[in-house]
Amino acid sequence: MTEVKNAADISSTSTDGDFTADWESLAKVNESPDWFADSKLGIYFHWGPYVVPEQHSEWYPRNMYLPGQEAYKFHQENFGDQSEFNYHDFIPMFTADKFNADEIADLMKMAGAKWGGPVAQHHDGFAMWDSKVNPWNTAAMGPKRDITGEMAKALRARGMKLITSFHHARNLQRNADNEKYWDGWDSHYPYNPDWATSTEDDKLKWLYGNVPEEEWYPYWLAQLEEVIDQYDPDVIWFDVWLNLIPEEYRKEFCAYYLNHAKAKGKEVVIAHKKDDLPLDVSILDIEQGGKKDASERVWLTDITLSNKSWSYVKGQTYKDPKVVIRNFIDVVSKNGVVLLNISPRADGSIPQEQVDVLKELGSWLDTYGEAIYNTRARMEYGFGTAKAKDGNHGGQSATVKYGPGDVRFTEAKDHSAIYVIFLGAPEKGKKVKLSSLSSIQYPPATPVKRATLLGSGTEVEFAIDKYESYIVIPDAPMNEMATVVKLELE
Repeated sequence: MTEVKNAADISSTSTDGDFTADWESLAKVNESPDWFADSKLGIYFHWGPYVVPEQHSEWYPRNMYLPGQEAYKFHQENFGDQSEFNYHDFIPMFTADKFNADEIADLMKMAGAKWGGPVAQHHDGFAMWDSKVNPWNTAAMGPKRDITGEMAKALRARGMKLITSFHHARNLQRNADNEKYWDGWDSHYPYNPDWATSTEDDKLKWLYGNVPEEEWYPYWLAQLEEVIDQYDPDVIWFDVWLNLIPEEYRKEFCAYYLNHAKAKGKEVVIAHKKDDLPLDVSILDIEQGGKKDASERVWLTDITLSNKSWSYVKGQTYKDPKVVIRNFIDVVSKNGVVLLNISPRADGSIPQEQVDVLKELGSWLDTYGEAIYNTRARMEYGFGTAKAKDGNHGGQSATVKYGPGDVRFTEAKDHSAIYVIFLGAPEKGKKVKLSSLSSIQYPPATPVKRATLLGSGTEVEFAIDKYESYIVIPDAPMNEMATVVKLELE
């Protein structure tokens, strides 16, 4: 295990580049580079020792220690008492026999993603990379492979960018001195003197977070710096609870990452939830949801293909491809980008049900991607009748039941075209008013010279001028997922 910097010395790495560890300096970054705004879709995957039981969710490492939770009872019945079989005992069983980075990268690319990668470290404290900082890592044990390194190589060989996501802010044990709060939410592992979650073993304590704060916060930062140095990620994404990390460490991370990127001649993206980082430094992510209106700032949402959990569990069910594709289009129309999650089985294989949904998404994008990639949101995102429920983490739900009466707009970033996207197959012969494009609303910057069905090139009757604003749906094949009319501008 590499020795990490003393807490008093953390600012030493932030003075050697263009960015210093203060928000005023960090705000000079372009937090949403064009490549990111153009990309619209990334894919990552939740996978680690917590998938070995293939039960209950990625929260198994916590819930197996909480009496009353189903995972607690399941664990005792299938693996033994928590005093005898602890979370770290799953690691030798996490062998990744069928994990193939090239196949996963191919799947991501086929689905239309422009960037992808692993959950580099979940709340459990296990590193999915070859680490000299964290002794609990995939190169040293379990698969004995550098999972992040393999994915970085496979993705870049396909012209894709790399994301590494981090959820380790709550790995520190913060409640050992408060028995009433041993199961507190600000620490992942419930503290119990009878279980490994209270261990002071020189090695185990780093997995379960039983480390003094003055040692653990530099350790949190050192892992990030190691991933930056070894893999040059294009996106670093943080789960909620980043606010638990003292501000000085968050600023130091940002400065280190941005200076590293500057030295490499690349533009990178930091993503966060809630208000854990300033918006002029980092992209806001809304979990399993989206904005209710168009946003001036580019934003991000992380969503699942699955219904039950982020990690694979037996009996998992999946969203209808129509729901995935239509909600994706809605996000793009509001200036958002989607981070889609897939969930390998414990052996590293991707269930066929997930592959099937990704194939549907990729097929649609093969035909209609022009209306998605390299586009920008319009002032009015669209119209329709679908009712969106509130999301559990802000904004609206990611599973709105859209139909052909719901319409979304995007515009080519060079202003050469506006795309009218019907979230389904509209009725042939129907005259559809486009009030948003009228002369007193948000008219095109230049006149519309032609309207066609994207994909087939079928001509579409239209009038978009100071008197009227409409199109007439032609008698031609429509796409049941979503149909696109392209308005070419002079």
